[in-house]
Amino acid sequence: MDALCGSGELGSKFWDANLSLHTDTPDLTPCFQNSLLAWVPCIYLWAALPCYLIYLRHHHHGYIVLSHLSRLKTVVGVLLWCVSWADLFYSFHGLVHGWAPAPVFFVTPLVVGVTMLLATLLIQYERLQGVQSSGVLIIFWFLCVVCAIIPFRSKILSATVEGKILDPFRFTTFYIYFALVFCALILSCFREKPPLFSSKNVDPNPCPETDAGFLSRLSFWWFTKLAILGYRRPLEDQDLWSLNKENRSEVVVQRLLEAWKKQQKQAAQHKAAAASGKTVASEDEELLGGRPRPRKPSFLQALMVTFGPGFTISTCFMLIQDLLSFVNPQLLSILIRFISNPTAPTWWGFLVAGLMFVCSVMQTLILHQYYHCIFVMGLRLRTGIIGVIYRKALVITNSVKRESTVGELVNLMSVDAQRITDIAPFLNMLWSGPLQIVLAIYFLWQKLGPSILAGVALMVLLIPINGVVAMKMRTLQVEQMKFKDSRIKLMSEILGGIKVLKLYAWEPSFLEQVEGIRHSELRLLRQAAYLHAISIFTWICTPFLVTLITLGVYVSVRPNNVLDAEKAFVSVSLFNILKNPLSMLPQLISGLTQTSVSLKRIQHFLTQDELDPQCVERNTITPGYAVTIDNGTFTWAQDLPPTLHSIDIQVPKGALVAMVGPVGCGKSSLVSALLGEMEKLEGKVHVKGSVAYVPQQAWIQNCTLQDNVLFGQALDPKRYQRTLEACALLADLEVLPGGDKTEIGEKGINLSGGQRQRVSLARAVYSNADIYLLDDPLSAVDSHVAKHIFDKVIGPEGVLAGKTRVLVTHGISFLPQTDFVVVLADGQVSEVGTYPALLQRNGSFANFLHNYAPDEGEERLEENTAALEEVDDEEVLLIEDTLSSHTDLMDNEPVLYEVQKQFMRQLSTMSSEGEGQGRPVPRRRLGPAEKLAQAAEAKANGTLIEEEKMETGKVKLSVFWDYARAVGLCTTLVICLLYAGQSAAAIGANMWLSAWTNEATEDGRRNSTTQRLGVYATLGILQGFLVVLSSIMMVVGCVRAACLLHQTLLHNKMRSPQSFFDTTPSGRILNRFSKDICVIDEALAPTILMLLSSFYTSISTLVVIVASTPLFAVVTLPLAAFYILVQRFYVATSRQLKRLESVSRSPVYSHFSETVTGSSVIRAYGRSQAFEAISDAKVDTNQRSCYPSISSNRWLGVRVEFMGNLVVFFAALFAVIGRSSLSPGMVGLSVSYALQVTFSLNWMIRMLSDLETNIVAVERVKEYSKTETEAPWVVEGSRPPAGWPTKGEVEFRNYSVRYRPGLDLVLKDLSLRVRGGEKVGIVGRTGAGKSSMTLSLFRLLEAAGGEIRIDGLNVADIGLHDLRSQLTIIPQDPILFSGTLRMNLDPFSNSSEEDIWRALELSHLKSFVSSQPAGLDFQCSEGGENLSVGQRQLVCLARALLRKSRILVLDEATAAIDLETDDLIQATIRTQFESCTVLTIAHRLNTIMDYTRVLVLDKGTVAEFDSPTNLIAARGIFYGMARDAGLA
Repeated sequence: MDALCGSGELGSKFWDANLSLHTDTPDLTPCFQNSLLAWVPCIYLWAALPCYLIYLRHHHHGYIVLSHLSRLKTVVGVLLWCVSWADLFYSFHGLVHGWAPAPVFFVTPLVVGVTMLLATLLIQYERLQGVQSSGVLIIFWFLCVVCAIIPFRSKILSATVEGKILDPFRFTTFYIYFALVFCALILSCFREKPPLFSSKNVDPNPCPETDAGFLSRLSFWWFTKLAILGYRRPLEDQDLWSLNKENRSEVVVQRLLEAWKKQQKQAAQHKAAAASGKTVASEDEELLGGRPRPRKPSFLQALMVTFGPGFTISTCFMLIQDLLSFVNPQLLSILIRFISNPTAPTWWGFLVAGLMFVCSVMQTLILHQYYHCIFVMGLRLRTGIIGVIYRKALVITNSVKRESTVGELVNLMSVDAQRITDIAPFLNMLWSGPLQIVLAIYFLWQKLGPSILAGVALMVLLIPINGVVAMKMRTLQVEQMKFKDSRIKLMSEILGGIKVLKLYAWEPSFLEQVEGIRHSELRLLRQAAYLHAISIFTWICTPFLVTLITLGVYVSVRPNNVLDAEKAFVSVSLFNILKNPLSMLPQLISGLTQTSVSLKRIQHFLTQDELDPQCVERNTITPGYAVTIDNGTFTWAQDLPPTLHSIDIQVPKGALVAMVGPVGCGKSSLVSALLGEMEKLEGKVHVKGSVAYVPQQAWIQNCTLQDNVLFGQALDPKRYQRTLEACALLADLEVLPGGDKTEIGEKGINLSGGQRQRVSLARAVYSNADIYLLDDPLSAVDSHVAKHIFDKVIGPEGVLAGKTRVLVTHGISFLPQTDFVVVLADGQVSEVGTYPALLQRNGSFANFLHNYAPDEGEERLEENTAALEEVDDEEVLLIEDTLSSHTDLMDNEPVLYEVQKQFMRQLSTMSSEGEGQGRPVPRRRLGPAEKLAQAAEAKANGTLIEEEKMETGKVKLSVFWDYARAVGLCTTLVICLLYAGQSAAAIGANMWLSAWTNEATEDGRRNSTTQRLGVYATLGILQGFLVVLSSIMMVVGCVRAACLLHQTLLHNKMRSPQSFFDTTPSGRILNRFSKDICVIDEALAPTILMLLSSFYTSISTLVVIVASTPLFAVVTLPLAAFYILVQRFYVATSRQLKRLESVSRSPVYSHFSETVTGSSVIRAYGRSQAFEAISDAKVDTNQRSCYPSISSNRWLGVRVEFMGNLVVFFAALFAVIGRSSLSPGMVGLSVSYALQVTFSLNWMIRMLSDLETNIVAVERVKEYSKTETEAPWVVEGSRPPAGWPTKGEVEFRNYSVRYRPGLDLVLKDLSLRVRGGEKVGIVGRTGAGKSSMTLSLFRLLEAAGGEIRIDGLNVADIGLHDLRSQLTIIPQDPILFSGTLRMNLDPFSNSSEEDIWRALELSHLKSFVSSQPAGLDFQCSEGGENLSVGQRQLVCLARALLRKSRILVLDEATAAIDLETDDLIQATIRTQFESCTVLTIAHRLNTIMDYTRVLVLDKGTVAEFDSPTNLIAARGIFYGMARDAGLA
């Protein structure tokens, strides 16, 4: 290099240590400045060029119009090029005139000139490629300016020293060059306009990141606007940006699908090749057992192909960040040496402090670019996987669907896809972890030699310990989940049957069951939390123990090993770096094993069989026909015997064909075969034209009723109106709260079975298809509605007349109107022909008619009564159907509370009388009184169901106070003190270490090593002990809080009045028991622990730095202010983003489960692609809130770490300033503490934010623990006498009652007396107050005036359980709980075995129960699903028989029960309850014609009360009712 600079007066050496280092005014030699310093930016640009050009080639965004900015940049570039050439020509000019310049004066201007030309060309090329802000050029100009600063200074210095300018021309050109470079840097920081012809951004709210400049992206400045908005007001959905194109489902899913299809294709080719190769050599291979394994398509490879490139970029960031993390310990070592050497020039210290800052800032920026890159890739992974699974679910065969439940499929999407996403950010640890470990050990070895092996060995030993703890925690978690599930299941049953529990006074028994499960759950929770405490202990104490052992070994091994500050503190900071990979690797490995399982599951699902689209021929067909099957044999799965064989059917165009046959003969299967849903073994199926399909079980989407009917078609108002009319939906629309805009819940929960079926039919009618496949649409509706639908829709006169219709039906009355009938038997067509022809044939069809005929008579009779009522009042027609077959509403998925909200509204409109939620309601019409009641109610409180409050904004302090009280105030205080103690111990240990290292420098010899080590060890062990203590205290406190909060919630809910359950959807209550309690159990304690530990770490860092360099106190205030500001912005925004994310997540999964259940309908209507688009849109909506959430963490990280970097900078700077008064040990201590602070500052804000998000759970639980309760269960002072009631007299005295305050009275001044042992029937039109009477008797409704006396005792004076346990009710709808039959009959185990068997015998259940292997321990499923409705009703009868009380209330079942069961119950009651008082709410008058007296209620008052014969003779209301029923 010296030769390059030449000799003579301008010649100089390349490097001169005396000039550059050992001086108070450092400078670089002119040779160095002109050569290397000037070349650095050029080398950078040429090195970056090839990669950058490749990148630009692939990312073309359309070109940018030549703007003033672009022109200016170009002009500056050209001028710089001119300046460089001027220098070059000046050198040639010198050469010509004989004074030969050094070679460097030719080389440098040439290199710089060419580079400037390149930069100018690059500016234009970037413009053409549509780059708005160039990072490459910003860095280039920045380097140019930085490298020009040194010559800038030294030229002025040398001119002042010499008193004159030695080389005026070069002096001038240099300053022009500097000014131009500086201008270029400033200009490059501005953004260009968006490119022309770029896809026009129609987004109302595009993501600012796409247009952000380089610096804005580097510092995540583009996010600031959202952070400020989130601070000002809670963010809403419309504030979120649209996703960038490359993150959207349409792009990501497409790419992944292509990669996956390629994999499948390769596997198929491989298989084909193997098959063709195998035929020859199969024998030998069989013998040798060496058959080639068929290659499976690999989903992992597909993922790698799709997302690999993005991953590679992140890898580069990670590598740079890893290397940079080792620079600071080296700089720390230089700084300590500088402090220990008083003769060193001061500027060294400033330089080191500056370098530390620069290095830390670079590390921050690169780390967060890495995280951003990798987390966004994680989002794309999730999007892609969900999209691929969704598309697969639309085409899997029925046999695949049968193997796995909908829940399992949803799990693939929710759990497995999430797992893969979660592991993605940590995959780089696989190579980065070992790299960090190797580098750390290498640098430590340099400082301490082989002694470090002791410390490393300890770290390695701790890995398996941590691993074992993690494994154990996982198994505990799985066990705990089981308990949690069973507790939630039980709770949902309790909420579903709460009315029955109250009527029977069974709450204590169920309370005990829930508390039992909760007890086991908390036991496991406690164990897991102790293990957590152990892992925290190892995490906090590892670095300390390692330092202790290493330093101990180091000073003990050789007598002349002196521990000085440099060795001690550099090792401490290196060990801190080492801690991370060592604790991460075991977690990563266990995470990877889980992820590989998830990958395998997804891959298994994606390789399952798909439906064959060629199964049904849709283009060709015999002319004149719409549907033909030739010799078709079909099966549901390849391994099952065929369901249908040798089927031959031809359906002419426009015909109405009925398919009939006994249950299970294959009618629905045949419809499925026509749709292509079954696997075809032989034969041909032709279906010409578009298809509409009405399945047997109506499939309803979770959207408005109108959307359900339109099913993606455009709205044509006339056709729509006609459809609704034909399908008898108009009356329902009047009843529904929002008409056809009413949101229908999941699985159509707020519609009755009949309504669902009619909506499903309306969808088909509206679709205006060519062929209609109707799978028994008439069975779910009542007979008169069925007739209406057949006449108006399906029949020859209906809307569909002229279309091809295939109708599966059991309704024989419609067969005469069909064109011909297909009779199926055992999967074969037994007869085909017109109705009259088949009747004459006297074959299987005639038998079929015989079997079904008896029911027909009844149906006719019902139709007549229906017609009579219709005349009386139009509204009855459909309301009855609406509620008759209503499923029980209390679904156990918390997601459903929305749905239930609307459902209750609808019910409140229909039944102000209060048969309860979703119970079958008798045939009814709304009386004027009820209509008034509704109006009053609507006025009184707006709606029946209050909206659930979503908390926004800051959490109130009272909530934290509530939680602290639940933990225990003493415990809380002790925990805080223990943490303070632990921090103090840690500071003490480190102070001691610093004093120990100073001692070494003072006298050069070591003394009393044992004492030094001993004290250090003691302080460290004390710290560990305090950590464990505080963790354990925390565990005890948090488990106590969890126990208390759940207990108060549970006890309050069990004692809430019935009205609370009527107005609050069970999903909402259940959410408190599941999600919120889960957060309190599992999330709060770890969050608080982490928060405390990071808080105390940050505080102790400040204390140490201020103690060692008091000057630091000056900057703490501005830093703290900045920190608090950032924290306020971040917490407000991030909290709301998390809420939005969790709200938008469940629609993705619920839409998927809906799709899986309705896939056959979606395929039949050819709507698969539309549904894929809907799913994509839902995923994108969810990712729209995830993306800002990720960015908010990066935004926070950059700002907080920048602050941490300032702390490092000031700690170092003040140490340099005060070096005369400082020992090297103190400096090492304060700077090594400062190096750790960035992490804990960042973590502290994250934990604060998490805590605010999680503590809301406490607020929500508290809210429901303070609702009003009903009267006490037992009033100690006034318990009824034993054996009460003896006679069973019931007397109402001027009794009035209302459902809720503010509503009208439902019973008004009711006065009547029922003598002991009387049988009284209670009748009256709907809304007359029949059920209210019985509810009042049980005090589910409390009196508004008057009283009820039983045997002369006022029921309001005694406890609820004393009252209810002495009365018996057989409710209208039989509710059973999951558990044994014995538990369902006698939950308190009061009765003996023979009593129970006797009761079963009397209730005609004995034969059924004895036939079960488990006998009385027969397990009833949830809601008693595994018993028929009749059997459930008989179980309720057996309960009544066991209770043997004097008063029996019978709320007669209407819809659910068959006549046979009804007769059994009536007979048993007549014989077994002969001496009891029986009150029956009758719907069928024939059951009460032999009662003592009949009470006729009308509008809440007594209209008639006498014996049935007298009432009929009086020709009043009762006579009219009897005449309608044909009894008078």
